[in-house]
Amino acid sequence: MLMPHPAVLRRLLAEYEAAAANEPADETGRPGPRTRDLEYTLCVSTGTRDVRRALETARRRLADASAPAPEPVPGGAHAGVAD
Repeated sequence: MLMPHPAVLRRLLAEYEAAAANEPADETGRPGPRTRDLEYTLCVSTGTRDVRRALETARRRLADASAPAPEPVPGGAHAGVAD
């Protein structure tokens, strides 16, 4: 699965949170069109089908992306592997 760049996820989350907070729901209580578009985009971007899971996945990926990278293995990735 393709994974969006952390900057893209960060922007999508910010836009979704702003739309969800500022866009009124329709007469049936469903989110407004911009919020629904962002929900769909978050789901596609995270490989999920539910906006709550999409939000959890996006936040987890952003947390993982901000974690420091592991130290490289001395001798490279193939150290100790015979050809």
